[in-house]
Amino acid sequence: MQFFYDRERQEIAAALEPSFRATQLYKSVYQRWITDFQQMTDLPKPLRMSLAQDWDLGLPEIARRFDSVDGTRRYLIKLQDGEMAEAVYIPEENRNTICISSQVGCALACTFCLTGQLGLIRNLTAGEIVTQAMVAQRDNLSWEQRDSFNIVMMGMGEPLHNYDNVMKALRILHDENGMNMSMSRITLSTAGMLPAIERLADEPIIPNLAISLTGATNDKRNELMPINRKYPIEKLLEAVRRFPLKHRQRVTFEYVLLKGVTDSPEDAHNLVRLLKGMRAKVNLIPLNEAEELQYSRPSDVAVQRFQQILVDNHISAFVRKNRGNDISAACGQLKKKWAG
Repeated sequence: MQFFYDRERQEIAAALEPSFRATQLYKSVYQRWITDFQQMTDLPKPLRMSLAQDWDLGLPEIARRFDSVDGTRRYLIKLQDGEMAEAVYIPEENRNTICISSQVGCALACTFCLTGQLGLIRNLTAGEIVTQAMVAQRDNLSWEQRDSFNIVMMGMGEPLHNYDNVMKALRILHDENGMNMSMSRITLSTAGMLPAIERLADEPIIPNLAISLTGATNDKRNELMPINRKYPIEKLLEAVRRFPLKHRQRVTFEYVLLKGVTDSPEDAHNLVRLLKGMRAKVNLIPLNEAEELQYSRPSDVAVQRFQQILVDNHISAFVRKNRGNDISAACGQLKKKWAG
């Protein structure tokens, strides 16, 4: 039986006669939230019976849900082979955010990231990526609010290390007869997979780009993010400068603040020099501490000092509020603790 959510509408159309049935199916599943073919009364009964034999419409099971006092909800979602994907729902005043994973584990071994300690277990399929967003959407939003969310691909894994499945998932999310998500509502975060960034720049649909930087010199980044030894900062920023941006669009640089490692005024001035003249904004992320990590969160004073140096040098800088600290907020922490 085929997993429906792994297929683009055109792929389903190629398997159906007449092909317009694929559009009806997509609208039923993604826009009307139907997960039973027998409820699709706009389809002939024999077709509904045939589809039920060939296609699996079931959404993955929520293995565990952790609710934070601040409204954040973190999920371990059980996949068909028993593996777990992590997703997070973050309620916000103007628009909610759903953070989803692209892999089980990660191969990049960034020293401040718990997912890196898991190693790469496997890539997620397009459908396994898409359904994380669907599960979080339907568990948190009413029918009237169903479109009031953004997606960020910042969960477990390096999205551009699973390029083909990630791009297929984005096309499914974007399909006007499916979830109909504008690319402006989707952000893809990468640690700096340089050839894949260049490939992404040529795609017909391109999400917002975020670069996980966390270190403003090669020496510092080599220590924290081994990928920098292959794709050093200067090469990465050359590719980012060439990346196509829409009017008033900026690239986001994510910078994790580690006490005594990346939070000094010198680090801030190095970051200023690095980003000078770029259409960029910086998300400063005070570390979500975990006992498995060797690093600590800087003081609020150090965080504010770092931010002020960037702002004084005309770089937009925002401090990301720590959310869900009481429910194992660090990426990979849930799987490590609860899924083995």
